[in-house]
Amino acid sequence: MSNLQIAKILRQVAASYAIKNEAKYRFQIIAYQRAADAIEGSNLEIEELFKENKLEFLPGVGPSIRAHLEDLLTKGKVKHFEWVMFGVPKSVYPLLDVPTFGPKKAYRLVKEFSLQDPKSVISDIEKLAKQGKIAKLEGFGEKSQEDILRAISEFRLGIGKTSRMVLPYAFEAAEKLVGYLKASQHVVKAVPLGSLRRMMSTVGDIDIAVATNKPKDVISHFVSYPYKERIIEKGEATASILVSGGRQIDLMTQAPQGFGSLLQHFTGSKNHNIHLREYALSKGLSLSEYGIKKKTKSGKSTMVQVPTEEEFYQKLNMTWIPPELREDKGEIELAISHKLPKLVEQTDIKGDLHIHSSFAIDPSHDLGKNSIEEMVSQAKKLKYEYIGLSEHNPSISKHNSGQIYSLIARRNENIEQIKSSTKNIRIFKLLEIDILSNGKLAVDHKSLSILDGAIVSIHSSFAMSRDKMTKRVIHGLSHPKAKILAHPTGRLINQRVGYELDFDKIFDFCKKNNKALEINSWPTRLDLPDTLIMEAVKNNIKLVVNTDSHAVWQMDLMKYGVAMARRGWAKKNDILNTLGYNDFNEWLKM
Repeated sequence: MSNLQIAKILRQVAASYAIKNEAKYRFQIIAYQRAADAIEGSNLEIEELFKENKLEFLPGVGPSIRAHLEDLLTKGKVKHFEWVMFGVPKSVYPLLDVPTFGPKKAYRLVKEFSLQDPKSVISDIEKLAKQGKIAKLEGFGEKSQEDILRAISEFRLGIGKTSRMVLPYAFEAAEKLVGYLKASQHVVKAVPLGSLRRMMSTVGDIDIAVATNKPKDVISHFVSYPYKERIIEKGEATASILVSGGRQIDLMTQAPQGFGSLLQHFTGSKNHNIHLREYALSKGLSLSEYGIKKKTKSGKSTMVQVPTEEEFYQKLNMTWIPPELREDKGEIELAISHKLPKLVEQTDIKGDLHIHSSFAIDPSHDLGKNSIEEMVSQAKKLKYEYIGLSEHNPSISKHNSGQIYSLIARRNENIEQIKSSTKNIRIFKLLEIDILSNGKLAVDHKSLSILDGAIVSIHSSFAMSRDKMTKRVIHGLSHPKAKILAHPTGRLINQRVGYELDFDKIFDFCKKNNKALEINSWPTRLDLPDTLIMEAVKNNIKLVVNTDSHAVWQMDLMKYGVAMARRGWAKKNDILNTLGYNDFNEWLKM
């Protein structure tokens, strides 16, 4: 059962509580919605955590819901869920996937028109709206009926807040709009919010906050965005538009003197904010997006506006917490004691070790798009000290071992020629080598001996058991030249889960044998996930942040791998390619 399936079930339970008695079950509704958010946004599959007896490490899921999840994953059903959902027509739940449909609205329409079939309920509602029957219901009307038709139409097209985006897509879309907003003289600051600002691997929607003294002018500028498809809502201080690609972007404004509170409040996460507010209450303070409220000696409350986040946390006697850490994983306690770690930064990176050039090595997988010279030129622009050329190994189905050796040797000669005319960038002769299903490497010892090192990876036979896959990876990593395990979980975000590994054994092997795990910056990989990075950091496992570039422009993806490292609490000394050339070269030879 996937994370999305589990999250959907939890949302259905929350919706059932809301339908039955929203006031009575308020806390249960919040708990189930929070758990659904945590599971949907998790970088690890819940089934894997369950198999490893690590469900307690999932933030936002309390012990009672955790126990229900264990029943769900072992028995396929939960008695408590059946009790909560009893009496709620199953046809209600598909409507909840349609933007603007809440539990009560869905239930009202299902009951009013006696709609029982979950498979046809969306089409049934659409038909009723086109016939003008929904507008006649008390509390609806023509405008509401039009909104329902539009919501269903956009749902069918996948438009709006219907699925999570991979981080780079959301980041680029937000960056483009922020650049547009800053062109307005009335915008003092413009900052993305929520899971995007926390740099989660997937983003549910795009929210942007603007500091301004002229909110109406900023709103008008926002809704005039040239790449919008339509205006969803335009208010006095907030607005929403639909942009090219069918994504919704929401804007909220605040006066500069109170912008810090707005920024903190809507960056989240929910669990971080709840914990922070509990701490503030213990100090006699109340927090909101408008400021910090404090009771005076006379018993009256005064609201203190805060222009920056740094000042917001400072007024709570805390160190400012980087957005990537705001997941309620101990960051609040460390900020109170002023002991937060200094996280790695992109400027700390001295080189990229996973780069595929267009050199004709007849690889087992895709060839790069740009020449070695072009990759070196880009590395200079990025102010790197070194790069590692790591094309995929030559295809073993098309070549024998002698031919593979010749191809690698020919590439090495080409690299040496380039090195002789390049002074500012050092080049490591690496290769990305497949770990075959039997654990052996796709390149023999003779060919490996003429490399500086190897990045090894899994590209086939994903369905192996956890135990067999772990043994396979360890066998592949055992060769002295095999130094880095690339994209260690094999996941492709929104496409495939990946394979299962016993990371306790992987960590132990890496620590004892001087191996490193990759944080792959490729948009649909972002692998290792942040949760495993955090575990690796705790276990003193060395990490390498790479881009897995197959073209020059992709070398700029490094920021996303660094973001994952920061979310995993990695410091500069946890990341090997923050080392200078000589120190990294020394590690490579160990």
